[in-house]
Amino acid sequence: MATHEPILIDELFGELEISENERWMVVYTKPKREKKLAKYAAENGIHYFLPLVDSVRVYSDRKVTFTKPLFSGYIFVKCDFEKKKSLIRTGHIVTFIKVQNEEELIYELKQIYLGKTKGAELKQTEYFDKGTRVLITSGPFEGLTGVVKDQKNVKDVILKIN
Repeated sequence: MATHEPILIDELFGELEISENERWMVVYTKPKREKKLAKYAAENGIHYFLPLVDSVRVYSDRKVTFTKPLFSGYIFVKCDFEKKKSLIRTGHIVTFIKVQNEEELIYELKQIYLGKTKGAELKQTEYFDKGTRVLITSGPFEGLTGVVKDQKNVKDVILKIN
């Protein structure tokens, strides 16, 4: 039985737009603190985007549906220096990740938001282009590097020796 009330938040607080005074940033949070940070941000007028997905857990006697972040450990915020300091004081943040191309980030976040509003099912997945160099992390070839042969089946990796 849950010992606390779930944190109910909106996925988007504010607009997914660029402004002159504030910049969009990616915030890497401490584990399971994304919603807490979003709630604090909304209460303090800080714009954020936290894409959520439904997750279903089946227990022996019931089925429970809850929402969790699409990108575990990350939330997108738009703030200036003073608002950034305010967010740091919450104790929920590990670090801020500087965005190199704010226009591209906003475009991609809008794609996620619009997809969700149209009912698209979103899920996080690993994706490697054909030809991507990868490090093999388990199995008999652990520690070797190879090149992805087929993006549909990342289990096929070519070991390339020059």
